[in-house]
Amino acid sequence: MNDSKQTFNIRVIPRARKNGVTIDADGTVRVHTTAAPSDGAANAAVIKMLAKHFDVPKSSIEIIRGQTSRDKVIRF
Repeated sequence: MNDSKQTFNIRVIPRARKNGVTIDADGTVRVHTTAAPSDGAANAAVIKMLAKHFDVPKSSIEIIRGQTSRDKVIRF
């Protein structure tokens, strides 16, 4: 197993119609979540969706920057 960490810039769209992860042509990762951005619900939903999309455990994903922002930096 490789122990190297990767960081990604992501853009979160809270209160979206559907949950989903998309990657734009320019490499921007967008996470659409139906959760509202209150009490950390959207952040928890983002971590859950990213873990499923990239097939990694939820515990291996952390939000480094942007806890209260739509633009976040995450690390696997």
